Amino acid sequence: MFETLSDKLEIAFKKLRGHGKLTDKNIEEGLKEVRMALLEADVHYQVVKKFISEIKERSLGQEVMRSLTPAQQVIKIVNEKLTDLMGSFHEDLNLSGPAPVSVMLVGLQGSGKTTTAGKLGIFLRKKGRKPYLVPADVYRPAAIDQLKKIGDQLNIPVFQSDINMDPVQICIDARIEAHRDRCDTLILDTAGRLHIDEELMEELFQIKTAVRPSDILLVADAMTGQDAVNIARSFDQKLDIGGVILTKMDGDARGGAALSIKDITGKPIKFVGVGEKLSDLESFHPDRMASKILGMGDVLTLIEKAQAVVDEKQALELEKKLRKNEFTLEDFKNQMIQIRKMGSLSQMIGMIPGISKIKQLKNLELDDRELIKIEAIINSMTNQERRKYNIINGSRRKRIAKGSGTSIQDVNKLLKNYSQVMKMMKTINKGGISGLGRALLPF
Repeated sequence: MFETLSDKLEIAFKKLRGHGKLTDKNIEEGLKEVRMALLEADVHYQVVKKFISEIKERSLGQEVMRSLTPAQQVIKIVNEKLTDLMGSFHEDLNLSGPAPVSVMLVGLQGSGKTTTAGKLGIFLRKKGRKPYLVPADVYRPAAIDQLKKIGDQLNIPVFQSDINMDPVQICIDARIEAHRDRCDTLILDTAGRLHIDEELMEELFQIKTAVRPSDILLVADAMTGQDAVNIARSFDQKLDIGGVILTKMDGDARGGAALSIKDITGKPIKFVGVGEKLSDLESFHPDRMASKILGMGDVLTLIEKAQAVVDEKQALELEKKLRKNEFTLEDFKNQMIQIRKMGSLSQMIGMIPGISKIKQLKNLELDDRELIKIEAIINSMTNQERRKYNIINGSRRKRIAKGSGTSIQDVNKLLKNYSQVMKMMKTINKGGISGLGRALLPF
């Protein structure tokens, strides 16, 4: 996400930091590179023109020229303007009104509406809501079946519709059923087309009139770039949408749609889809996204992900075990499971500030299958082996490798890494921070 843009901006800022004092010419050249980076990221040209003009106005003023660190001041201005461009602050889903309220998902075919309906269901359930999925796309039979399967998988109730029913009546009847089942939030998965047409818009307008949803969200494919912006504008003109969900953000290294939609349509991005898993839906925070684009990481989102999966009681028990040097391979496996729940390794690494500047880590191929392999190896051990790894001899390693479908080298690598962690923790417990320093010394 935004990888290409981040790289190009970092090159431009590196050149600016190379000057002790900045001249008008330095700033002009730097902003020219920023402009090219934004255009290549498929940001709308009108947005780029306005963005560069505002940054230039502030950068050529006394705010930068009199600063002791002028380059950092320019970067600060870019960060602020990027945040403003994407909406300044996070805007929540509108769930006001008498229960059950309705959230209407609209968009073209292939944008990911049906999958997003399931993702939104998980998100709302975590917030204490009781979602109810409504398949209102009768033109694509697979959409109804797909949403029913998603509902079964997530244990979220789904209205039983079929292709012979009227979409407007489906939404009306679903509201009655949801009230009966004591669900407080309907998620309406409406029909899409390959292109925008009057028939589609009229049907969606009828659903809006009949159900009066508390929020209407356009589901748009981030990889379509400026097309996503044009689609958002068209849907907004007809339906007055409340916001946008950008899907497939993990597959778009440019990010032009995310940087253009709010400025062009005036409507905020409320969520982004960041992966294929049904849990891969995140609230959109402009300030955090701006920091991430500029290589400053996204620590707040990383903390939120950790808080969502880490049990506080377990964390305290783990701390005690580490202090007493009683951290077993079973504990090691449990930590791997917790990490996997937080998302992909690449996503988490990208949230750490400054990580993009470390060349060795930037190009590191992070394979989430390694975590699955570690879990399989530990599962193949006996309880005694997990508690006392020193008893794992050659024959036991062979058996563990065979049982986990891995190689003896994989088992050896895990045991070596685990023993190094244990030695390091032992040194830390003895010598505190200075002990950590000694543990990390190569001699």
